[in-house]
Amino acid sequence: MTTQKIKRNYRKTKYILYKETLVDFQEHFWAFLGSFIGIGIIAYLQSQTLPQSDVVFLIGSFGASSVLVYGVIQSPLAQPRNLIGGHLISAIIGVTIYKTFPEILWITAPLAVSLSIVLMQITKTLHPPGGATALIAIAGSEKIKNLGYWYVLYPVLGGVLILLSVALVFNNISHSRQYPNHKKYHEFRKKVVTYFANKTEE
Repeated sequence: MTTQKIKRNYRKTKYILYKETLVDFQEHFWAFLGSFIGIGIIAYLQSQTLPQSDVVFLIGSFGASSVLVYGVIQSPLAQPRNLIGGHLISAIIGVTIYKTFPEILWITAPLAVSLSIVLMQITKTLHPPGGATALIAIAGSEKIKNLGYWYVLYPVLGGVLILLSVALVFNNISHSRQYPNHKKYHEFRKKVVTYFANKTEE
């Protein structure tokens, strides 16, 4: 490796480290607020709405999703397609694998996670917390296992839609943040805002 390449790599590494350690209070504020409210709503439903039922609404993979959809909102892995598709595909796979081999944990756990990764890649819905969603269907509590395919709709889909709804609001309040990272969505949003602004003026 030439001296020039070494210097270039050093500069790149230095810049990446600088960006990673940069304190952006506005970014941190919106990431905190969005994740607090998103997880807070799900936790509230768990503690207030569902205490008498067997439904476990607050699953661990939602915490990992919050890191992406509120903290790294420009990442392709954090976009709505990935958030919803990744969780749903992984939940379906997890439940199906558990129903097929209910007693063989050393096969079901890795198989569910591995199949989830591949299917998320194929469908372009890669979302890392999806792997945890598949694993929870296999190794979660008896309450979760007893849900069967209801697990896909409730808690997974219900929780994901809450996280997404909160993200669409709080990730777009500041002008420096835009979510999802898709031009057509923001063009449509601008048209809707303009339409309603004109209506109020009439």
